[in-house]
Amino acid sequence: MNDLSWLIYLAPMGLFLAWYSTRRQRAETKSRDVKEAAERAGMTEPVSLHPLIDVTRCIGCSACVKSCPEQPEFHVLGLIESKAHLISPGDCVGHGVCRTVCPTEAIKLVFGSETRGIDIPLLSPEFETNIPGIFVAGELGGMGLIRNALEQGRQAVEAISRRRRQPNILDVVIVGAGPAGFSASLTALSLGMKYVTVEQESLGGCVFQYPRAKLVMTAPADLPLIGKVKFKRTSKEKLLQFWSEVERKTGVSIRYRERVESITGDNGAFIVQTNRAKHVTSNVLLAIGRRGTPRKLEVPGEELPKVVYRVIDPQQYYGQRVIVVGGGDSALEAAISIAEATDAQVTLSYRGKAFVRAKPANRERLSQTVRTGRVKVMMQSTIKNITPDLVTVEYQGKAVNLPNDVVIVCTGGQVPSEFLHKVGVQLETKFGTA
Repeated sequence: MNDLSWLIYLAPMGLFLAWYSTRRQRAETKSRDVKEAAERAGMTEPVSLHPLIDVTRCIGCSACVKSCPEQPEFHVLGLIESKAHLISPGDCVGHGVCRTVCPTEAIKLVFGSETRGIDIPLLSPEFETNIPGIFVAGELGGMGLIRNALEQGRQAVEAISRRRRQPNILDVVIVGAGPAGFSASLTALSLGMKYVTVEQESLGGCVFQYPRAKLVMTAPADLPLIGKVKFKRTSKEKLLQFWSEVERKTGVSIRYRERVESITGDNGAFIVQTNRAKHVTSNVLLAIGRRGTPRKLEVPGEELPKVVYRVIDPQQYYGQRVIVVGGGDSALEAAISIAEATDAQVTLSYRGKAFVRAKPANRERLSQTVRTGRVKVMMQSTIKNITPDLVTVEYQGKAVNLPNDVVIVCTGGQVPSEFLHKVGVQLETKFGTA
């Protein structure tokens, strides 16, 4: 009887342990699969701030895995052999929650890796560079998260406002109207500062360039003149609509289509020369992002108005012959979104042999559109010439003329290192360090 009683008590415990072990094993198998897929795709390098995990201190509690805000869309962290690992580095955007929840302090946040360095401006706690009066906020400083950019833009301008103001010049010129620049502009307006904000494209900066309806991850943040912004998960369109309403309600001034060409001067009197004006200011805040200037093809005809560098709304391409150039996620997403939303004839041109830089999910979606005939792919092809009606492509050793209405170039952007060097901003290359 006593033996039977022990079995009654032990049986549920045994079932629970069996269930837990099976569940844990499935999770580890999933983590291995994600890690191997990332390695096959060449997505092994983090793009920004990311966790570095000390496996000797990790106890395998999975708190970091469960807390990652990118779940369930992306599996950034996972357990392998009962230890936490960064299994999909290319999907990490530096939320940093994993470090906060780790009970053993096994995680620290770093920039770059042992094999791939990232240039980061040297900044003071107030986001000032080595040049007194020139500040950096947002993605250019290595922080890709929208909430961080909003906070940094506000804090940088608050620091500038505490300095002595000169009567005959601007207090600050804010370069960029992405999350950091927009928050900085609202802060300057709320503090009664003399400011000018210039933006070479449109409100939203890097967010504006996201593919249509792509989810944007953010977290609550304080926006000057508005208060607490409680977005946690929203679409690009809704976020930009909210910012546009804030722009209209507050009357914040932003000079669009104005590109900075040079920054000269010092000792609290900088000259910011743009393609439209010359601004004299005591301080400059650079909130330009890391890839604000699109990389050009450098071919004849690229100056034609039919050549663009992002997709805002795929539906505008109904009935047109479209060529998308590039092999990364932005190129594949552009081609797929146009093909799925319209009847356009879409051709994807890429100089490489395989889409190694694109995520597996995008490669699979592209394969489906190719199988249904909605997208034609030309691998190892190069754009040679663009005319109003044609595009000449070098393909399989021959020059092929394709009838064309629109060329969409998605080949990434240029890191503004050269511009920063001309200004005199000192950079430090991070190889997996904080």
